[in-house]
Amino acid sequence: MAYYFPQGTKVFYSNTLAAAKTISAVTNASPAVATSTAHGYADLDPVLLGTPWADADSTVFEVDQLTADTFGLLGLNATDTNVYPSGSAVGSTAKKISTWIEVPQILTITANGGGVKYGTISPIGSRQDTKQPIGFDAAGLDIKIGYDPSNAVITGMQSLTRVFGKVAVKLLIPGGGRVYGYGNIACGEFPEIGSKDSPIQLSVGIGFDGRAISYGA
Repeated sequence: MAYYFPQGTKVFYSNTLAAAKTISAVTNASPAVATSTAHGYADLDPVLLGTPWADADSTVFEVDQLTADTFGLLGLNATDTNVYPSGSAVGSTAKKISTWIEVPQILTITANGGGVKYGTISPIGSRQDTKQPIGFDAAGLDIKIGYDPSNAVITGMQSLTRVFGKVAVKLLIPGGGRVYGYGNIACGEFPEIGSKDSPIQLSVGIGFDGRAISYGA
């Protein structure tokens, strides 16, 4: 059992993705093992997976390098062939992520969405409905940062916003926790001015296309 506190949490983003490596097969295992000739990955390299498996697509996984031609996708349990049909991941791709840039002057970080979605079952012969989990809401991050128009990282995020840029995101949580996501970034330009004893802020939002994956130390 472990508890984590937010003090010291850092957020990084990257839009530097290597050329796609073609994946010829993915096993129905936990973790799933991908075959890609001469992939060149090392242990814990983060890669963006593109795959026909909808529940794993547009998701960042860390790699367990097994051989020169195979690697595990840590955090991907693909044993359920109803969700991950056997043989249907042929043609998947992996892109290594590098050049992480720290989001500066963070004041607050708030997760949005990601909650459980439910379906309601109403048997005609029963007066009691039942509630069944059927998935998850779209997830993302809302971040408040200090306003600084001379900061090159902030202006870089604003430039990505204007072209609907997608980025990989990494949260480093004190104690060794790592959380990854991938999606559009939006950084506001208009300063948010509050009370006179609070710093002027900007809003940064990141909406995830795929799953958010957490790893321990």
